[in-house]
Order: sequence, then C-alpha cells, then structure tokens
Amino acid sequence: MVGRVKRKAGLMAAAERVERIVPPSCALCERPLGVKVEWHHPVPKSEGGRETVPVHPICHRTIHATFSNAELARDYADFALLRGHPEIARFLRWIAGKPADFHAPTRVGR
Repeated sequence: MVGRVKRKAGLMAAAERVERIVPPSCALCERPLGVKVEWHHPVPKSEGGRETVPVHPICHRTIHATFSNAELARDYADFALLRGHPEIARFLRWIAGKPADFHAPTRVGR
C-alpha cells in the first residue's frame, strides 16, 4: 500500500514540474499547446544553438520547410522577425482558428 501512495505522489509531483516547465503556448503561433509538443532550436544545433522552445508539430514543420538552418541562424533566430516573413505570416493567419492538435500536410514554400 505504501508503494502505491509514494508512486502516486511522485507522479503528481512530476506533473506539477512539467506544468511549470512547459509554457502554455506555442512560440511561433502563440496558440495553446496540445498533447503533442515539439522542441525547436531558434538557432539550429548545427549552427551552435542550445536553447529550445515549445512549438506545435505543424508549426515546427512549417519553419523547417520554409527556411534552411543557415537562414534560421543568420536571419530568423528572433521569433518576431520569423513571424514577419510573408510565408510564415500567411501560415499564421491560416492556422489561427485551428485547434491545438490540428495537423495537415506541410507544403514546401520554396
């Protein structure tokens, strides 16, 4: 019986830590995050980046379908600049009313 209580307390503590760690919204579209969350490096690892931010899978795929790692590191490490790009701005207008776990095929914008 004691093992169950400890295990349940441990699970509750872990859930509380996750809630504190994971921000409630996507770094790109700023919609609430759903069940699936991916972590994006604003400066790609291949370009020396270490920081990660949470994004929806569809937002993550759109970023990488639109820009190369070199472009992301050089010009778009700041999300304000990224949101200002015409293709990303068009995507953000389209995705704005969709549910958090919405998924659709990602089109390559190049």
